Amino acid sequence: MKVLGTVGLPGSGKSEAAAVAREAGIPVVTMGDVIREACRDRGLDPAEHHGDVARALREEEGETAIAEQSLPLIRAALDESKTVLVDGLRAPAEVERFEDAFGDAFVLVSIEAPFETRADRLADRGRDDSDRDREALRVREDRELGFGMGEVMAAADVTIQNTGSLDAFRDRIRTLLEVDP
Repeated sequence: MKVLGTVGLPGSGKSEAAAVAREAGIPVVTMGDVIREACRDRGLDPAEHHGDVARALREEEGETAIAEQSLPLIRAALDESKTVLVDGLRAPAEVERFEDAFGDAFVLVSIEAPFETRADRLADRGRDDSDRDREALRVREDRELGFGMGEVMAAADVTIQNTGSLDAFRDRIRTLLEVDP
């Protein structure tokens, strides 16, 4: 059993790492999906209220709220696969919760890239207007770092600098997942 948890600032490559895992048949649990579902449960648009609801969940249910809600999804995925990728850790308490749940089978992976590289990637994606605006990206990063993301990145078991080619990054993720292209 192996549970890989990814952490990284917006545009670093977490979604690409998840795509590589899916292509290899490895289940992916996206912590952001838990937040998006909570938005919908509250009658809110996830695109507009994602950060507010993430903050509210942590205030209402504690720092591990999103990790706790992800655990059943991870365990179900482990029933079907020996490896699971968990996309989008943010807070030190989440890391601690997964370490408690999975012990040495939990591996924290920080995916990193410089601000300008990430901003360009997000602009190319055109996901939403805020990602095209560098100031909005800085605000988004400040919110993420406020959850303790910088501490989580610093505590990673593995750090991947995603500054080269897409093929090189995808190869590094495959190696981490121990799958062939």
